[in-house]
Amino acid sequence: MDLGIAGRRAIVCGGSAGLGRGCATALAADGVKVLIAARSEDRLRTAAAEIAAETGGEVDWIAADVTTDAGRDAVLAACPEPDILINNAGGPPPGDFRSWGREEWIKAIDANMLSAIFFIKATLDGMIERKFGRVVNITSHMVKSPAAILGLSNGARAGLTGFVGGLSRDVARHNVTINCVLPGQFDTDRLRSNHQRFADTNNIDLATMQANAKRGIPAGRFGQPDEFGAMCAFLCSARAGFITGQNIMLDGGQFPGLL
Repeated sequence: MDLGIAGRRAIVCGGSAGLGRGCATALAADGVKVLIAARSEDRLRTAAAEIAAETGGEVDWIAADVTTDAGRDAVLAACPEPDILINNAGGPPPGDFRSWGREEWIKAIDANMLSAIFFIKATLDGMIERKFGRVVNITSHMVKSPAAILGLSNGARAGLTGFVGGLSRDVARHNVTINCVLPGQFDTDRLRSNHQRFADTNNIDLATMQANAKRGIPAGRFGQPDEFGAMCAFLCSARAGFITGQNIMLDGGQFPGLL
């Protein structure tokens, strides 16, 4: 399917690895000019070169911490008029809410709620003026199926979800869409590190931890970043202009509810 976005410009936050890289790769394969942003210069340089070689696309990179004002300013200076914005930041660590103070909460909100809101604020009016815009926020299946141990993530990402739910309806008439994609367990470095932490806590080996996790997924496996990227690219396409304000679960059927 021709997604109708060749030549468009995209910012992909966290685009050097994991789900962000999956999105960047899918967009580049469809002819989008992609700017990937993350903190590690070496990892970015390698990822940009590999994505470009794999897709034949135009991929640039910038080392920046998108959870800070300075980082976002640097990204927007490199790509001031994006047609596509993929908001993505690593989640805060798990733990017991009794041990979290104001500093931990503010850090989580800055990374997983406010950074996306400020990127949207900086780019939305340009999208409206050009009559095309696609914003995809990578959140988490925990927005719909929260676990206490991930309370920092649940709270911050749910706040972002509520904010964009209203805004998406306000801008839809301009051919600007805002959606959230809620990943379940995808085969990424972050999932492996979380599983290792849980395995250590429960005195089991990583393989056992992962086998237990897969048993809770009806698909019987972890998702792959390219599967996530494919959904992201479709939501960013010219074919998806009637999809907005949605929270789309990609979890292999793990969430048991209907809504």
